Amino acid sequence: MKRALTSFIVFILAGVSMVSCGGYGSSTNANGQSTSGFGFRAFVSNPLQPTGSGNVPVLNIVDAAKDSFTGFSAQLSGTSTFPGLLALTPNLKNTLVFSSTGNTIAVVDNASEAVAQSGTTPLPAIPLLGPTESMAIWIDNATVFVAVPGAATTGGSMGAVEIFSFLGGSTVPEAVIPVATARYLVESHDGNRLLVFSDNAQNPADSPPECPTPQCITLISPSQIGSSTDPRTAISSPSFDHPVWGVFSSDDSLAYIFNCGPQCGGATASISVLDFSQTPPAVTSTIPVPAATRGMLSGSTLYVAGTPPGASCPSGSGATSCGVLTVVDTGSRTATASVAINAGYHDRVVMGANGQLFVGASSMCDTCLSIFNTATANVAFPPDAGIVTGIEPITDRGVVYVCAGGHLRVYDTTTDQLQAQQVVIVGQAIDVKLVDPPGNFN
Repeated sequence: MKRALTSFIVFILAGVSMVSCGGYGSSTNANGQSTSGFGFRAFVSNPLQPTGSGNVPVLNIVDAAKDSFTGFSAQLSGTSTFPGLLALTPNLKNTLVFSSTGNTIAVVDNASEAVAQSGTTPLPAIPLLGPTESMAIWIDNATVFVAVPGAATTGGSMGAVEIFSFLGGSTVPEAVIPVATARYLVESHDGNRLLVFSDNAQNPADSPPECPTPQCITLISPSQIGSSTDPRTAISSPSFDHPVWGVFSSDDSLAYIFNCGPQCGGATASISVLDFSQTPPAVTSTIPVPAATRGMLSGSTLYVAGTPPGASCPSGSGATSCGVLTVVDTGSRTATASVAINAGYHDRVVMGANGQLFVGASSMCDTCLSIFNTATANVAFPPDAGIVTGIEPITDRGVVYVCAGGHLRVYDTTTDQLQAQQVVIVGQAIDVKLVDPPGNFN
């Protein structure tokens, strides 16, 4: 009797939530499941949504216009065991979901809020040769490049970039390109270049054939894949010191290479400016910075985050150890300012509304999120943020969604604090993506 009453109350509350959130226009997908009908949605990967019979893997659907959980989810049982890292196609039609259990990728159709289908058959999960931290979807909206550092290849070294055409239903890669310990991928805006960053060897004798020096990056030309020409070009420079990330200029003529330096066991952190107008591409200048693991370019300003050894914290921050955010003027190619931020390995730097830069770390941190005001240079240290696994600005609105410590947080960019209206995700919120275009409010 008590169980029946509880179920009835949950049903009534779900119905009230649907009405109060404006959930109208819902339909039924090919699996016979109701869709949310919301026009401005965020998907949140959640491998542990509880049900009466145990936990199930889902993408929770959030009404991003009103910051509320819709009660709807894209069901992934049977396709993705532990959904985490998400990647969105440029045309917003599909979301790729990596599962760290089984090392697979599921393809979700955003319109139907379910696993994508080929004809009437759901697409099977795509098996990888190992775990990944980086997926890049090409400009054709149908090809994905996946960095797999532990992939065993015929050349003997570990690591590869796997390439799949994910809409056809095939689980066989189109190509497997050996790149030793390939960890992160950065794609140019026009899709003509793909930079691959590896866990660089300390000893030159351990360097792989495709990258014959211990400090280099690999350039892949997608147009040459499948041809008789090797699509890989090894790019090395004396200025490279454990390069771990890159940012392309708006016209793709340059790439700013982030040299991790001491934080990754090297000597000097810096930004190397890689010029693609030269053949082969060459570094034309180097900008010293205190530390560099991740960043973003906004106009002519490059924001660079990292954690140098022994960085001090400002009084009143509440942090016991700190990293550094460096502001670089790409016109003069000089660092113009550095401010203390949270410590850790920073791997997410995202611009929110009102010029608020969100910087997150996913390891080696206690308080793992900082919010930098680009107008005043003030930094907020949210006290409740655990490791950061996802950051997504909500376009046309003054809020940013952050997955931290397994929770979804909603931050107000006018105050740099949690707003009163929060979205409660029951289970474990790992990553978040906005899947509808700006202004697509119900």
